[in-house]
Amino acid sequence: MDGETRRVLEDSVGTEVIFGVLPNAVIDAYVATGEPVDKAGAYGIQERGSVLVEGITGDYFNVVGLPIYRLSRMLLELGLPLFR
Repeated sequence: MDGETRRVLEDSVGTEVIFGVLPNAVIDAYVATGEPVDKAGAYGIQERGSVLVEGITGDYFNVVGLPIYRLSRMLLELGLPLFR
């Protein structure tokens, strides 16, 4: 790293997830699928858990795991290519 300039970029992206009215029977049935076991927030909006979500305000990709558009802008700011 001799002679290299290091930069650190930090940012955050907020997204609001609005869940619908969830009767216990629906919650129990979803839990019984096993899907929520390995999920942050115990649901997968990109999978069966999508039926629990009434809507979102913000970036869908942020809910799935990474705000792709914002990340792409940061990569460009660092001079890195988006495509090879």
